[in-house]
Amino acid sequence: MARRSSSTGSPATPRNRTPQPVRLPRRTVGDFVKAFLAFVALVVLVVGVPGALALYLGWPVPSTWDPQEWLTSELSVGTFLRILTFFVWLAWAQFTACVIVEMKAALSGVGVPGRVPGAGPSQLLARQLVAALLLVGATAASLTPGLSQFGQSLEGNQRGTVAAAEQTPGAGLFAQQQEQAAASASALAEQAAHAEAAAPSTAKDGDTKYYRIQPPEGRHHDSLWEIAERHLGDGRRYKEIYELNKDRVQPDGSQLSEASLIRPGWIMEMPGDARGGDLVEMPDEAPNVSPELQQQIHDYAKTGDGDAHEQGGQEQGGQEQGGDDARVSLPEQRPGPDRHADLERPVPSATPAAEADAESSFGLPEALLTAPLLAAGLLGALGRRRRQALWQSALGSVGGRRGMEPPTPTGDAADVQDALLVGADPDGVRLLDRSLRGLAASLAEESRPLPTVYAAWLTNGDLHLQLAQPAGKPPAPWQLGQDQTFWMLARADAESYEDTDTAAPYPGLVSLGTMDDSRLLLNLESVPGIVSLSGREADRAAVFASVAAELATNGWSDRMTITLVGFGQDLTPLAPNRLRHLDGIDDLIETMEAETRQRRGALGAAGHDSVLTGRTGPAQHTRWAPHLVLLAAEPSSEDATRLAELAADASRLGIGYLVGTESGDLPGAAWEMEITGEGKLLAPLLGLELEAQLLPVQQQQAVVELFVQADPDQDPDGPTTTPPFLVDVSEQGRPAVYARLVGPYEIIGLDTPDGERSALLHEALALLLLHREGVHPRVLSSALWPRGVTGDVRDALLERLRTWLGTDPDGSSRLRTDATGRLTLAKSVVSDLDVLRSLYHEATQGRGVNSRAVRGRLLTDALVLVRGPLLADRPEGRYRWLTHEIVDAQLPLLVADIGLALSAFHLEKDRAEKAIEALNAALNSAPADERLWHELLRATHSTGDTARLQALAADLVHRSGARGLPPRTEALLDELLPAWRDGAVAAG
Repeated sequence: MARRSSSTGSPATPRNRTPQPVRLPRRTVGDFVKAFLAFVALVVLVVGVPGALALYLGWPVPSTWDPQEWLTSELSVGTFLRILTFFVWLAWAQFTACVIVEMKAALSGVGVPGRVPGAGPSQLLARQLVAALLLVGATAASLTPGLSQFGQSLEGNQRGTVAAAEQTPGAGLFAQQQEQAAASASALAEQAAHAEAAAPSTAKDGDTKYYRIQPPEGRHHDSLWEIAERHLGDGRRYKEIYELNKDRVQPDGSQLSEASLIRPGWIMEMPGDARGGDLVEMPDEAPNVSPELQQQIHDYAKTGDGDAHEQGGQEQGGQEQGGDDARVSLPEQRPGPDRHADLERPVPSATPAAEADAESSFGLPEALLTAPLLAAGLLGALGRRRRQALWQSALGSVGGRRGMEPPTPTGDAADVQDALLVGADPDGVRLLDRSLRGLAASLAEESRPLPTVYAAWLTNGDLHLQLAQPAGKPPAPWQLGQDQTFWMLARADAESYEDTDTAAPYPGLVSLGTMDDSRLLLNLESVPGIVSLSGREADRAAVFASVAAELATNGWSDRMTITLVGFGQDLTPLAPNRLRHLDGIDDLIETMEAETRQRRGALGAAGHDSVLTGRTGPAQHTRWAPHLVLLAAEPSSEDATRLAELAADASRLGIGYLVGTESGDLPGAAWEMEITGEGKLLAPLLGLELEAQLLPVQQQQAVVELFVQADPDQDPDGPTTTPPFLVDVSEQGRPAVYARLVGPYEIIGLDTPDGERSALLHEALALLLLHREGVHPRVLSSALWPRGVTGDVRDALLERLRTWLGTDPDGSSRLRTDATGRLTLAKSVVSDLDVLRSLYHEATQGRGVNSRAVRGRLLTDALVLVRGPLLADRPEGRYRWLTHEIVDAQLPLLVADIGLALSAFHLEKDRAEKAIEALNAALNSAPADERLWHELLRATHSTGDTARLQALAADLVHRSGARGLPPRTEALLDELLPAWRDGAVAAG
């Protein structure tokens, strides 16, 4: 349920703000009455109950020890009473133990009370009674763990906060007890402000202060960020506290490390300017502190040089605030897959100029190189768009159709395409998609509903799902994570999943950024309210563009609607069926009000609680597809209130809202995030500090340009059919190096390299031959080593490749580097695919246009070159980069065009048999091309052999299988052979 704050006042706990002083209520007569009643209750329960039992029912210990007598005695009412009495004694003993444990923890002031086995309700009652009894004592109220927050009034605090206090990715994020967590933080802030107002004016900033870690309230754990926010006024100063206390021995014998939790009962030395009522000065100046705690602080002070630590901490804080700190350390409360990894790394450049310089020196756009899921989605969608353009162009006329050769990108578009090739992780997308669909299928088989998932973390291939609430044991091979709200799937288990027809269960997942080696995907449609994003407009725009582009092209979604408001009109070419743009907020509210009503009605009519119960299984329906709203323009207070009302029930309906704001205060915002100029995505109350995933405007425009160029309807004239590289097909044009790629891979003109590097050299040469425009070195290395490789290994391979290819007679190397730094091949290095394209071009647009004899010879020579599919004998596991190429679609179309052109050439002279021979040869490499089958039917019909035509029709019916013949093929058969259906049935 979304939480709203008044539009006329600010929230009680604003994000990243110093708490304002509040006057705490003094103890009243009611407090003393509560304490007295608690004392009476404790006396009755601890002393009165056993006295009454002993007086009226006797002691639980039997007077005799004769088991034989117990077994043979007659069962009576007295026997049952004695048994019942025994269990009452046990219950009293358990409750008394709880009282002792709670009293000891309360009076000692250190640590969390121990857990008495099997005594949940009893221990809770004991804790409340002890707390009420000690509430009137100053020491208990201010220093006892968990009691300082007991019974405080928290007016106006309506914003939730969640602690990231677990040790595996995402742990503690989006905890359900957000209101209790906010109450705890607010109470501590009030105490700090009250104590600051009452502190002696003689206190000095240099005094050494200590803080004892508070126990969790509900599921809320204390964190260094929150301690710094309460007592130093800025959560980002957590580094100073860490520097003062790292590697020092705590009272329980453990030490503070960046990748571990801080634990209740630990002691933290604080910077000298810390303020707050729950801080402890040096023990000698704090007479109200228990002797045990005084001794622990004395012992802890001896473990480090306080002055040195304090100075170092202040220096670090000054560097950070001044912007000169070149490194950053992740806080220990942040999730990370490896607790022992080095957690320091460089901070990205803070200025656009520095960022531009870094990108120029790096060679490719950093934003796409570090976004593997986004890059994979864009690359896959771009490949589908280019294939679609090729298939659509196949309906054009032979020899003159448009789109045979898609345009070669240049400039920023070329750099972005290379960055997509380098950064994409299609295997990661495939595993994520199969894992989620496999989970949905397994739950459907067990008749279990889909759990609500707030987020997913990808860590070294492992997938962690953060659930909104415990949902029992996950189906195998999924396992429980560190608690009941985490389901985890190891990469090895994910690879066992196969494709399934189950609908995508969580299509609203979208990448926000990385923390250490973990990537966070937030499920926008599950958020109980609005997700707000604050920060500079340009920084917010980069986040919104990244989110929109990934949602529009990701591989783990089936259907969705993405509405863009205030930005992104030029992004619609990425996915016209998913993306839509609205002009203003008024149009958005009108649209969403109607859709919210429609979805509520549809869910009610179908009998579903939420879209999750209707998304998978037999009840799948398109209306359960998510609708995600990305609103970059900050709404007015009135519009924000209306959006908050719409978003209150949005998560149940499969609707998500991401809204931009300048101030960060947005009514109805369930989760608040901020994007900084340094590319950090912050959500302190969620425990997040991510390296944000961005799509800056320059890369955004280049990505859109790639998609626009691939659209066959964009330019009526279309691209020319001229190949990117033409070779001399005359006798004088013999190349020095000739590679046969169409069919088995062979190389003529070079010696076969020795050793294990031969396969790498062959693959590198094939990649360069298929990209005569040039290949970026990073693209080459990522293609040969998808898991990554060091620069020296790549450079060594390039040197061996250069040596292997040799030089031309003029002494120039056959492996060259152009002005953009891309690797190119000399014209003396040629492939049969180059020759095939050149022969077809020459026959249809060159010398063959005016000479029938030349055209026939060129087309015949071209068809002879086709020996099978591209790189037919490539070893398994290599050449995986071909999945990103469209040559697998271009080659069959090219072969079909050649076969059709040669068939037409022969039919002009009524040579039907020659035409049939050419068409059959083309069908060997393009068996799915419907145009070839149509021409084959016509050529066979021209022979006048009805039996032969009938056999061909039966073969076509057999090949089509259960799908049946395409409509146009059926129509053609009806014209050429009206009785073909009877023959097909007889043959079947």
